Amino acid sequence: MALKALIFDVDGTLAETEEIHRRAYNRVFPQFDLDWHWDQKLYRHLLDVTGGKERIASYMDEIACPAGDPLRQRVDEIHAMKNRYYAEFVSSGELKLRPGVKRLMSEAVAADIALSIATATSVANVLVLLKANLPDEIIHKITVIATADMVENKKPAPDVYNLAVEMLGSNPDQCIAIEDSRTGLKSAMAAGISTLITPGIYTDDHDFSGAVCVVSDLGEPDVPNRHIAGEDGGYSLVSVEMLRKLCRP
Repeated sequence: MALKALIFDVDGTLAETEEIHRRAYNRVFPQFDLDWHWDQKLYRHLLDVTGGKERIASYMDEIACPAGDPLRQRVDEIHAMKNRYYAEFVSSGELKLRPGVKRLMSEAVAADIALSIATATSVANVLVLLKANLPDEIIHKITVIATADMVENKKPAPDVYNLAVEMLGSNPDQCIAIEDSRTGLKSAMAAGISTLITPGIYTDDHDFSGAVCVVSDLGEPDVPNRHIAGEDGGYSLVSVEMLRKLCRP
């Protein structure tokens, strides 16, 4: 079936946002008189939990924070402040898109292929990243932003991808998902969507069995990507032409 839409994950896929999230968390913790510090090793482990608020609550469980501790009631507040710091970091230009993202989106727009997003992060976090890195003519073509707040179950459940496909008015066979993690891959696969993987700095050790293709990044004409696994058709970068061949017949 013909390729009609690309569905992008955000954190780790469009950009290495997780490192900015980690820095934002560490800036927030002292504001709540917490001596927590999430280094990269710990954060890699914490990313096994999908969703920022859920991640904070899971960490509280790990450090045996009592169920009745008033801090448990401040998770939303901690997370909201973290998002404010994240937005400041991104708006200041500290975070750039991963190689090939802008190029592939431009190609898709020119080929009349829909652009969409399926993510566990908030719409606000998505928009601040897009506005800091993409021209309006591309942003305006991203007509669907499906987030975990809109569905009952977060990734690896298929809910957010099912919603994205529904909002696109398409079907799974006409879409390609672009992800960076095993959790995202399982979510897209459960929704019946062929998935291309570009591992991020926190997901390079994940099992990507089931992905149609795994490459180091989307690639640029002067900086080819590295093929890791699956089908690549001999391409040195991910293009609309390549994705059309990956899309299910």
